[in-house]
Amino acid sequence: MLDVIVIGAGPAGMTAALYASRSNLSVLLLERGAPGGQLNNTAEVENYPGFDRIMGPDLAEKMYAPLEKFGTQHAYGIVQSLKDQGDYKEVSTDSETFKAKTVIIATGCEHRQLGVKGEHEFAGRGVSYCAVCDGAFFRNRKLLVIGGGDSAVEEAIFLTQFAEEVVIVHRRDELRAQKVIQDRAFANPKISFIWDSVVEEIVGDNMMMTGAIIRNVKTEAVHEEKAGGIFIYVGLDPLTEAFKGNGITNEDGWVVTDDEMRTAIPGVYAVGDVRDKTLRQITTAVGDGSIAGQQAFAYIEEQK
Repeated sequence: MLDVIVIGAGPAGMTAALYASRSNLSVLLLERGAPGGQLNNTAEVENYPGFDRIMGPDLAEKMYAPLEKFGTQHAYGIVQSLKDQGDYKEVSTDSETFKAKTVIIATGCEHRQLGVKGEHEFAGRGVSYCAVCDGAFFRNRKLLVIGGGDSAVEEAIFLTQFAEEVVIVHRRDELRAQKVIQDRAFANPKISFIWDSVVEEIVGDNMMMTGAIIRNVKTEAVHEEKAGGIFIYVGLDPLTEAFKGNGITNEDGWVVTDDEMRTAIPGVYAVGDVRDKTLRQITTAVGDGSIAGQQAFAYIEEQK
């Protein structure tokens, strides 16, 4: 019987595990991949206190390093279900079941798909959701970036170091990204824009995507934009499929908590990007994690 199971090893999960472990609790950090979460897909972090700029994977490594010192256990698995058994919680993965007095959900979210014809067919063959992961494979090509928020514009800027040209396609006539990021994009000679437009279909031959059918939402004009790759950043979906039967998510799938990270199930907390909140940043994830780690300790003490 563990004291705490933390599901997910992004910044929120690692911080929760650190605070719980420092409180002398037995903690299992359960992750489906490498520790770091979305940090591993982030080229540079410029808004984390203490660093002018740092590579995402490097920051993930620094966050993970102290956990071993404080005895945090680590396991891999894809969580299938969470069961509240009263005095303890049961977390089942695709290979085994763990029991703990408390659970902290830190599963985060993933990039939303466009849901258009050709997207699935050409995934990994010209369609990508991670510039950091795949950008180097698209050297000297014209690339499309779909979206207008921080992630889309930041990744478009990142891609200019490889691409011949980057075209940002956005459904509105102005970007939603922070102004400082917008200014960098507008000043970059390799970046151009297609405004008021959406992707209707991704096209290609049998082996590789060759472009996208784009529709102007104001004029309804349709044209094919040739490209050697397409990167999609149109929103986020929470990774909460395993918890939708627990009564802790809203209609969009985000986990609902109070300010102390408590869900509707006593002893179950949620932190970071998986929560129903407005700002999803590394700093807010770390703040959530520290609160939940301390709350788990307080809950266990109250049950004695």
